[in-house]
Amino acid sequence: MNLKKYLVRALHRLQKGPGYTYKELLVWYCDNTNTHGPKRIIKEGPKKKLIWFFLTLLFASLVFWQWGILINTYLSYNVTSSLSIGFKTMKFPAVTICNANPFKYSEVKPLLKELDRLIEAALERILQPTPGNSSENLSQPLDLELWNQIPLVLIDEHDKDNPVILDIFETNQTAVGNETALGNETIKKYKLAVKLCSHQGSDNCTYRNFSSAAQAVTEWYILQSTSILSKVPLHERIRMGYQAEDMILACLYGAEPCNYKNFTQIYHPDHGNCYIFNWGMDEEALNSSNPGAEFGLKLILDISQQDYIPYLSSAAGARLMLHQQKSFPFLKDQGIYAMAGTETSIGVLVDELERMGYPYSDCTMNGSDVPVKNLYSQYNTSYSIQACLRSCFQNHMVEICGCGHYMFPLPEGVTYCNNQDNPGWAYCYSSLRSSIKQRQICIDSCKETCNDTQYKMTISMADWPSEASEDWIFHILSYERDMSTNVTLDRNGIIKLNIYFQEYNYRTISESAATTIVWLLSSLGGQFGFWMGGSVLCLIEFGEIIIDSLWITIINVIGWCKGLKQRRARARYPDAPPTVSELVEAHTNLGFQHEAVGAVPGARALPPEPGTPPPNYDSLRVQPLDGLGPDSDTE
Repeated sequence: MNLKKYLVRALHRLQKGPGYTYKELLVWYCDNTNTHGPKRIIKEGPKKKLIWFFLTLLFASLVFWQWGILINTYLSYNVTSSLSIGFKTMKFPAVTICNANPFKYSEVKPLLKELDRLIEAALERILQPTPGNSSENLSQPLDLELWNQIPLVLIDEHDKDNPVILDIFETNQTAVGNETALGNETIKKYKLAVKLCSHQGSDNCTYRNFSSAAQAVTEWYILQSTSILSKVPLHERIRMGYQAEDMILACLYGAEPCNYKNFTQIYHPDHGNCYIFNWGMDEEALNSSNPGAEFGLKLILDISQQDYIPYLSSAAGARLMLHQQKSFPFLKDQGIYAMAGTETSIGVLVDELERMGYPYSDCTMNGSDVPVKNLYSQYNTSYSIQACLRSCFQNHMVEICGCGHYMFPLPEGVTYCNNQDNPGWAYCYSSLRSSIKQRQICIDSCKETCNDTQYKMTISMADWPSEASEDWIFHILSYERDMSTNVTLDRNGIIKLNIYFQEYNYRTISESAATTIVWLLSSLGGQFGFWMGGSVLCLIEFGEIIIDSLWITIINVIGWCKGLKQRRARARYPDAPPTVSELVEAHTNLGFQHEAVGAVPGARALPPEPGTPPPNYDSLRVQPLDGLGPDSDTE
């Protein structure tokens, strides 16, 4: 019962309201607030009241303006970067080593035989354009069907509206100046280009121009060989590549000997068979005991340069990359070359990056919140933005072109593109690769990793072996690999690598929030105190007057609604309401009419006169006195 009384009193208090009008409430606030300015408005004379009202309004506006700037700065979630230097025993990085040439030419030559004959004949016509002076007339017929799938053409774009295009193998075609076949002036005027069509014989074609014929030949050969090799099973491609026992001649890690069995083999589309040291997939990663060249990894490699594919790999050497354990090596982006006939020393420094996550930066911890399916997860490697960008491109390639590119992993149930099954794949691939829109979609979809380790390298080289020592070194290495007393190695194929930590100092670049909630509250309070001389209690007082104003407003609205309802009732019944005695008399007369109707068969009671209000029977009830109702506590 006490709780009920309390609630009833609280309800009456809410119905009553604060007991002030708006003016009284505003005067009370100005007189009692601790904020400077409002008191002077009500206590000063008329002129000073106006001055203090203007100053108070001005400084209040400045406070709200500054508050808006501070809140906007806080919600921008800016970060500051700090650099710290530490010293600890560090894990030796994973080292990936590949040959710059993906396949042995002796193994892959049967597959590329017709392609080599085509490019040799094309170069002969370009470099020796005199009719009847080429050796192709004496050779077997060329496979022009393979050529016409992705042909090389000569193009003159001096007149952009009407470019002149000349096919290399159409000897009877007439060009500008009535030149037959290919002449010296034609070679100077025309540029070599790759012709790409949506399908063979189509007019929907594009031309990839190059400033040098060497670039055009390499690009053409890569496109054609990609189509051929995409149909070769993976185990055959691995067999045609360089094997670890042939490529890795010597290995030493610190003071411990190692060999090719300490490397993990993976197939890389760009470089064929690659070998990773200290990848950390099957066993724990190795720690480096000390900095310096004597405690790093030392390798001697044979790249067998004499077995390179002449038109596919124009660079000779080893391609290598340092990266984190369990991460996929993207050598085309982050790898470096080691030149044959040299000893290359690589000193390593470590940078650790620590980014803040959402909302401070759009990074990811493990790629689980990235909308792109990671196609490199089949290697059981960790997420990286390079893997995401390539997976995104391959997904678009499959969606738009209907097949996957040979250089990237395949989604399930998809095949690689080739000229026979997908005649327009090169045109589609070229259009997709040059599309800024598709590139931007992938950039927006992929995210950087929040934590990353970068290896900064200092590279130095020297000739190796020296002229004085090359004889005995090549004899020993040839005997160890081939069990032959004859020298089977030479300077053009030998590379020596030294990879080590320069020092154990590592740098950590970490992000921290530039603005925190503590900074925001202190800045808001500082601006309020500076311009208005206020504090948190002043804000509570201001909140109190806001609540009271709303309270008064709600009560006034309720009262206005009640008054409107009463006015509508009066308009419906314009006469004065009947008294109790009149209602009793009307009720008695109505009873007599019912009795008379019951006594005379067929008789009906008369309807009430128009304008007569219906009797209100609820008003006949006797109302209990205050405090004497059924819920009263009075006995």
